[in-house]
Amino acid sequence: MSSSTLVGVLGDGAIEPPASRPRVLSLQTIQKPVAEELSIFQEHFRNSMYSQVGLLDKIIRYVLRQKGKRIRPVLVLLSAAACGSINEKTYRAATLVELLHTATLIHDDVVDDAERRRGVFSINALWKNKVAVLLGDFLLSRGLLLAVEHNDLKLLGTLSHAVRRMSEGELLQIEKSRRLDLDEETYFRIISDKTASLIAACTASGTMSVTDDEALVERMRTMGEKLGMAFQIRDDLFDFGVDDVGKPLGIDLQEKKLTLPLIFGLRQTDASERKRILRIVQKKVKSRADVREVSRFVESTGGIRYAREVMNRYAGEARLLLQDLPPSDARQGLIDLVDYTVTRKK
Repeated sequence: MSSSTLVGVLGDGAIEPPASRPRVLSLQTIQKPVAEELSIFQEHFRNSMYSQVGLLDKIIRYVLRQKGKRIRPVLVLLSAAACGSINEKTYRAATLVELLHTATLIHDDVVDDAERRRGVFSINALWKNKVAVLLGDFLLSRGLLLAVEHNDLKLLGTLSHAVRRMSEGELLQIEKSRRLDLDEETYFRIISDKTASLIAACTASGTMSVTDDEALVERMRTMGEKLGMAFQIRDDLFDFGVDDVGKPLGIDLQEKKLTLPLIFGLRQTDASERKRILRIVQKKVKSRADVREVSRFVESTGGIRYAREVMNRYAGEARLLLQDLPPSDARQGLIDLVDYTVTRKK
C-alpha cells in the first residue's frame, strides 16, 4: 500500500479521521443501535447448533457459555441496518458468519495446541483434538446447510471465499515464518487474507441481505476490508507494548512472526543490526529480555510510529467509505466501531 494513500483534506460534511477526535468507546455503546436484533441473533445462533447427540450437545452448551465480543455478527447487523432494514436473511447471514468463525477458532486451537481461549479452557484441552476437529466440522456443515436450505447461495459464496482466503493466509504466514523473509507487500497480503477477508465478508453479507445494489455491496465489502486491516495492525502493535497498552506481549515473536512494526524496523537498520535482531527472532524460546530487546529496537527505528500511521490510514479509508450512507444510528455504530478498532486496549 502506498504511504500517500488518503488521509487528505476532507470536504464539508466529511467524517474526520479518528485521530482528530479521540473518544472512549465501548462495545456496548457500539452495539446499542442493534441491541434488540443482537438478542434475536443469539437465539438463531443457538438454534443453528442444536444436536440430538449427547456429547455434541454438551460441548455446544459449553461453547455458548463463552462470552465473546460478537464483533462479526454486530458488523453484519449494523451494515444491514445502515443500508436497509434487518430481516430474516440478515439473521441467517450473521449466524452463518458466527458458525464459520467459531469453527475456524476451534480448528486454530488444535493447530496451535492452545489450551485456553478467551481465558477459559479450549475445546481440545477438555475433549482432545479429535473431538475439537469434529466439532469444527459440524459447525461448518451447519453453516453450509443453513445457506443451502434457504437458497442463500450468494451469502454462501461470500463466506466460502473468505474461508479460503483465511486458510491461504495462514499457510503463507507459516511458510514465511520458517524463512524469516517477509516483506511489507507479503505482510499486507497475509493480514488481508487472514483477518480482513472475514470482516469484509461480514459487511458485504449484511448489506446483501437487505439490498440488490451491487455497487453498495462492494463499497461495504471494501469498507470491511479496510477495517480488518486496521484491526490486525492494532493486534500486531500489542505484541510490542505500545504506550497505551503496557509491557510487550511477545506472542508473535515467540511464533517467529514478522509483523509490520518489525518489518519496517529491519528495513531501517544496517546489515549487522538486522542479523542480530533476526538471531533473537530465530530462537526457539525467547526470554522476557529478548522480547524487550526487540521491542526497544522496533520503537527506536520508528516501527511503532509507522505501523500506527498505516493503521490510522486504513481506518480513515474505512470511515470515508461510510460517508455517503444516510445518517443513522447504525451508520454511527459502524463509525464508532472503526474508532474502537484503533483505540481498543485488547
